[in-house]
Parts: sequence; C-alpha cells; structure tokens
Amino acid sequence: MVTRHHRPVAAVVGMDRLAELDRAESDLRDLALVLARAATDSGHRTSLDDVLGAFGHTRQSLAELEDTD
Repeated sequence: MVTRHHRPVAAVVGMDRLAELDRAESDLRDLALVLARAATDSGHRTSLDDVLGAFGHTRQSLAELEDTD
C-alpha cells in the first residue's frame, strides 16, 4: 500500500489480480445493465418496419440507397 500523509492512496497488486478485478468489474457492469433492463422492460416491442416507417423509409427504400463509401 502506498500512503500520503498517513492515508492510503494506492495499492500495488499483481497482474493476475488486476486482470481478475477487471473481469469482475466488467461482469458487474453487465449485471447492472441486465437488472436495469429487467426492471424497466414493459414487454412492448417495436418492429423494424414500424421504425423505418416512422422515418419515412421501407426496407426496399433503404436497399435502393446509393452506397457512399
């Protein structure tokens, strides 16, 4: 542990432990996202065709657009 003015400010850990902590952080972020989605999910789904229609498009009109790349 590294201290400054008798207060801990940093810790030295091995690379394996750091990787383990990084994986745990990632897993916790994923879990939080899943829980938030589960808590707020109304069950209502919107089809792709409805979304395209809301923007004035169809699957066909998108297929006919020129590729600008």
